[in-house]
Amino acid sequence: MIELEPLKRSDLPLLASWGGPPEFLIQWAGPIFDHPLDEKQLEKYFDAMEANPSVRKMYRAVPVGLGEMVGHIELDRINPKTGSAIAEHVIVGDPAMRGKGVGGLMMKKIFEVGFGQLGLHRISLFVYDFNHSAIACYEKAGFVKEGLLREAVRVGNQYRSVYLMSILEQELRSSNES
Repeated sequence: MIELEPLKRSDLPLLASWGGPPEFLIQWAGPIFDHPLDEKQLEKYFDAMEANPSVRKMYRAVPVGLGEMVGHIELDRINPKTGSAIAEHVIVGDPAMRGKGVGGLMMKKIFEVGFGQLGLHRISLFVYDFNHSAIACYEKAGFVKEGLLREAVRVGNQYRSVYLMSILEQELRSSNES
């Protein structure tokens, strides 16, 4: 079982260490960070979240009873008027925990935050079309592909396509009742 706890400034060195090679960093963090990822970049990003916590909430994923962060996820662009937010920067950082369902558990917990605590109607996300393991995880959690944004993001010298995926609160409720 996984719990989500608010990300702490003291978590940033570990998060930075998960940056990995440029291809891996771009998969989980998108184009907002430069490679190599360092604490300074994350501190600036963290400061922006602290300045406006009603818009962005960052979490550390922690196995129950262990206390050590194994992943990260956040809700961004939280908009109570539209009842929507974007899940992003999803990473299972501990390589020993990858492929064991941790990403799916993180999604379930972010649904509890978004739909349960914040009363959202919709959670969406963007995922690169080549990130097959993430797409499979998101679909298993209940996200639906809404469309492909063709060559929407420039990564190095290439343009990459991105899927827009979403889940609605009533879809999650219906799937849980089945």
